[in-house]
Amino acid sequence: MGKNKKVVLAGLILAFAIATGSYSLASAYRGDYTQKGPNYSPERHALMQKAFETNDYNLWKSQMDGRGATRVINESNFSKFAQAHRLMLAGNYAEVNKIRTELGLGNGNGAGSGGRGAHCLYNN
Repeated sequence: MGKNKKVVLAGLILAFAIATGSYSLASAYRGDYTQKGPNYSPERHALMQKAFETNDYNLWKSQMDGRGATRVINESNFSKFAQAHRLMLAGNYAEVNKIRTELGLGNGNGAGSGGRGAHCLYNN
């Protein structure tokens, strides 16, 4: 095999590895609210917890930057969303999934009008 073919082949293998790795990282948390998303930080998580504990829609929304569940969750249904979060923390995943479906957040694998699901229901 010529030198040029080896370089091209190595480049293709590297590009494939990068693409596969990027997809795996992006897909690892999508729809699985037990996984931390790429926007996770301890500070942001604490703010999100506070928003859910106090039903503070505006605090939650300020941390979301227009991503994920903000396409579905609004001030009028945030309390139900916060309830789902509390149920998730208690391990009641069957009820969580019922509320997710009711709110239009899909089935936990990224489907639904809310787009991607994610850690703690709020799409990190």
